[in-house]
Amino acid sequence: QVQLVESGGGLVQAGLSLRLSCAASGRTFSRYAMGWFRQAPGKEREFVARISRSGGTMYYADSVKGRFTIFRDNAKNTVYLQMNSLKPEDTAVYYCAADENYNGSYYYTGARYEYWGQGTQVTVSS
Repeated sequence: QVQLVESGGGLVQAGLSLRLSCAASGRTFSRYAMGWFRQAPGKEREFVARISRSGGTMYYADSVKGRFTIFRDNAKNTVYLQMNSLKPEDTAVYYCAADENYNGSYYYTGARYEYWGQGTQVTVSS
């Protein structure tokens, strides 16, 4: 059981940067691989990035590769998403998610993750 709270969203101009944070409650943060997803109005939830328990392995959606970086600080129970070179198409609600059970779902699907934050809005203006 873990509670996740995202922060850091807001309005930003295209080309600039934003860093999202996801703070996890509890004492078992290092048990979870962590992911970031996003969802724009009227669209399906989309995988953004994933990081392993130790922080040694990362995966990115092609749409953000080279621009976004996921990293974590287990001592702070926090995972981050550094977003650079933002584009208007990055506009979405961004969700933090925790994978505890490592089930059979693909890592880039929401079904892989057991816990979700409530989301933080990112709006990129042109």
